[in-house]
Amino acid sequence: MSRQKLSPADNKYTRGVVAVCAGSKKYPGAALLAVGGARRGNAGYVKFVSNDEALISQVIAKYPDVVPVSTLIDERVDSLVVGPGGSNLRSIPDIPLVLDGAAISKLKELKKRKSITVITPHEGELKHLGVKFQGTGIDSSRREISVKIAREFGVIVVLKGAGTIITDGDQLFVDRIGGPELATAGTGDILAGLIASTLVSIKDGQDAFGLVCDAVSLHSKAGRQAAKKFTSVTAVEVLEELRNV
Repeated sequence: MSRQKLSPADNKYTRGVVAVCAGSKKYPGAALLAVGGARRGNAGYVKFVSNDEALISQVIAKYPDVVPVSTLIDERVDSLVVGPGGSNLRSIPDIPLVLDGAAISKLKELKKRKSITVITPHEGELKHLGVKFQGTGIDSSRREISVKIAREFGVIVVLKGAGTIITDGDQLFVDRIGGPELATAGTGDILAGLIASTLVSIKDGQDAFGLVCDAVSLHSKAGRQAAKKFTSVTAVEVLEELRNV
């Protein structure tokens, strides 16, 4: 992964600020996993967006370096992830954005954005865009659908699965590192947070597509590392291995 090169003059703000809007009463763990992924990207400052005091308490108890905020109004934020675990935002600022889960349906409202938008669906979540998927594995239909969506909405698509596909409609990359160990609940939440945190580097002129590919590869390497240590890998082990790859 192309990590941000730090200089002696850097601080938490120059490294970049990422905001995470994730989790719900039904899926509180999604907040912990998405925030955990965001902490392992390029950002030097992670904010957790929520009005749920119980959820905020869980996140801060796990990650005391993360700052809770109730709104993004007047907040400095360089990138944002919305959706893991069912969370939503009424107003989304025009900054690099990652949409996951049901929040992917917001694409229909966000066509006029100037900043980069990334969506991270698995095949089932394509239903939020009205796509009924038939294929499985690394096949041409997955590629065609990904390219079509990327071009139609002007986004980078990260179609998770056996051979995760990343495309901006012109460029296309298939991740060959990730294996079946990533086929477990919560790994997608980690990936969404990681991608959003990586995108803070866009302000330094780095290529968004390349940054997204780097984040996917890093996530997959963490899965591989976890699989070497555990017979049965969970998202928690993948998150822990991000600090070692």
